[in-house]
Amino acid sequence: MGFRQDFEPLALSELHGFAESRRAEGWRYVQTLAVLTEEGVDLVYSFMKDGHLANSVVSIGRDAVVPSISDLFLAAFVFENEIHDLFGVTVEGIAIDFEGSFYQLANEAPMTILSPEQAAAREKARKVAAAKAAKAAKEAGGASDAPAAEGGLEAKLAAMDPEKAAKVRAAMEAKAKKEAAAKDAELEERLKAMDPEKAAKVRAAMEAKAKRAVSAEEGGE
Repeated sequence: MGFRQDFEPLALSELHGFAESRRAEGWRYVQTLAVLTEEGVDLVYSFMKDGHLANSVVSIGRDAVVPSISDLFLAAFVFENEIHDLFGVTVEGIAIDFEGSFYQLANEAPMTILSPEQAAAREKARKVAAAKAAKAAKEAGGASDAPAAEGGLEAKLAAMDPEKAAKVRAAMEAKAKKEAAAKDAELEERLKAMDPEKAAKVRAAMEAKAKRAVSAEEGGE
C-alpha cells in the first residue's frame, strides 16, 4: 500500500463538523500545526487513514476564536494548548485546558515576534511589490496603485521649493529610521528576556523564513 498526502483549505466554520465526520469515518488524528502568516495564522489539521495523510488548512486572523476538537480527539488538547501559548490563538472548549500555562514562557506568544531581520525583509518585499504595481499601472496607462495619502504628499513636495522639499524629505526619513530603530530595540529586548536557547531558535527560524520571502520576491522580478 502506497503512502500519499494532500492539503486542502477548510473554513473555520466547518472545522468541528469536519473533524466529527473524520472520526465517524475512522480517520486517526495526527496533529495540528500552526504557521505564522502575514494575515494571521494557518492551522494545519492532519488526519490519516489507509496510508493517506490528509491535511486541512484553516486560515484565521489574529482575533479569531477556534473551536476545540479535543471532544472528538482527546490528543488534540496538547496541540491546542501549545498553539494558544506560542501563537496567541484563542481555542474554545479544550478538554484539558492549561489556560496559558502549558509552557513556562518569558514572553507572551513568542512565535508571533518579528526579528529586525524579518521586519526588514518584509518591508523590502512590500516595497518591491509596490514598485511592481506602480510600474504595471504606468505601462498600462492607468493611475498608480500607491496609497492616496502618499500620492498627495508627493504632489505637495513637488510643488514646494526644491531646497525646502529636500529638508522635509530628510526629516521624514530621519523620523522613519528613528521609529524603526526603536521597534528593533523593543523586539531585541523581548528576545533577550526569553530562554537563550529558545531565543536563538526563534531568531534562526524567523531569519530563515525572512530570507525565503526575499528570495521569492526577487525571483519573481
